[in-house]
Formats: sequence, structure tokens, C-alpha cells
Amino acid sequence: MQDKVTFEYAIIRFVPKVEREEFFNIGVLLFSKRKKFLGIKFEINPNKLKVFASEIELETLNNYLNAWKLICEGKAAGGKIGELEISDRFRWLAACRSTIIQSSKTHPGLCENPEKELQDIFEKYVL
Repeated sequence: MQDKVTFEYAIIRFVPKVEREEFFNIGVLLFSKRKKFLGIKFEINPNKLKVFASEIELETLNNYLNAWKLICEGKAAGGKIGELEISDRFRWLAACRSTIIQSSKTHPGLCENPEKELQDIFEKYVL
């Protein structure tokens, strides 16, 4: 049996009108230092998007989140932030923002497989 490792995660939220603080969950970031893992999963429900903010296009939000994915992957396409250490990339992505895409506070946990944990948290809080 594998040893469990610590991880941190944050829920990604869509906040169409920041001043109203209304949101719905659209994704998850998960970081495990020991496993050298930083992952993101996201999905935006088009029906919820239409109800919350019909003026915002799904493609625009997906483009922003795909940029976050490039940062998670640590590739040159992720820009200067994508070149940072894995822990710094997670902290940058999970930092408090006052934009329409925000992260929750980070939460800790223990797991054997960070990829599986990412999927489980995604299904529980987003889908």
C-alpha cells in the first residue's frame, strides 16, 4: 500500500458580478509537493452561465482557464508564471482575486493518488 501524501486544493469559482459575491463552482486546482503534482480540472455549465451572466461568452472563460492549465503544466506557453516553481505556480493561481474567475481558500488533505483526488473533488464540488 502506498503512503499517503499531503495535498492542497482550491475550488475555482465564476463570479460574474464581483460586487454581488454570487458564484458557482467551475473547477478545481490541486497541488501535492511530495508527488510534484499540480493539476486543474474545469467545466462550465452553459445553462448556469446563461442564467448568471448571459453577456459573458463560454469561449472567453474557457480561454482564461486554458491559460491557467498552461501555467499548471509549467510549459513555456504558460508565460513567466508558468516558469516558476510548482509551489509558486499553485500559490499564484490560488491567490485571492477580485475578478470574475476566483479561487476559494486552500484546503488540505491526505491522499495516495493526487490525480484521482483531483477527479473526486471535481465530481463532488463542480459536477
